[in-house]
Amino acid sequence: MSNSLWMALGLVLVVEGLGPLVAPNGWRQMVAQLSEQPDNQLRRIGGCLVVAGAVIAYYFS
Repeated sequence: MSNSLWMALGLVLVVEGLGPLVAPNGWRQMVAQLSEQPDNQLRRIGGCLVVAGAVIAYYFS
C-alpha cells in the first residue's frame, strides 16, 4: 500500500478511537441506539458515510 493509504487508515483509527476514549458511556449508548435501528436505516447511514468519504477523498486528491 502507498503511504497515503496507510495515513488514511491511521486517521480513521484515530477518529474511531476518540469516542470510546473521551466519552465511553455516551459512546456505549450511541452504539446501543444504533443496534436497535432497522437494517434499512443502517444501510442508508452506511451508504451516506461511504459517499461522503469518497467525495472528501476525491476532493483532496
